[in-house]
Amino acid sequence: MSCSSKYFIVEASAMPEIFRKVAEAKRLLETGEEKTVNGAAQAAGISRSAFYKYREAVRPFHDMLHGRIVTFQALLKDEPGILSKALNVLAGTGVNILTINQSIPVNGCAVVTMTAETSALRDSLEDVLGSLERSDGVVKCEILAG
Repeated sequence: MSCSSKYFIVEASAMPEIFRKVAEAKRLLETGEEKTVNGAAQAAGISRSAFYKYREAVRPFHDMLHGRIVTFQALLKDEPGILSKALNVLAGTGVNILTINQSIPVNGCAVVTMTAETSALRDSLEDVLGSLERSDGVVKCEILAG
């Protein structure tokens, strides 16, 4: 079976442990918690050779989208101020809203698509989605493209 896809998004629990450990070693280096590759690899419980073998191929999902354009889609209740609250949540995370498109409300809810630039993102996209979904009046939120 031939697969033409170059990239895959895989849930962390489904991928080999070595990939999670390489990602952890990279995080330790990027945050300055470890100063050397040897120290980061040791702290993550992998060999330096494993780190070097996979370092370019493994990136957390939020890192792949950092500094890029991301499209969010949210299902919002048709109540005054709900869209404003959702936009304030996004603004509080550091994303720059580029476009907003809202459908006509049906059955008390409207679909809103928001495109944002993420170079100033302060949290992971998973955290941003969680914050949006916890906001009053937000029924559902997901990333459509990034």
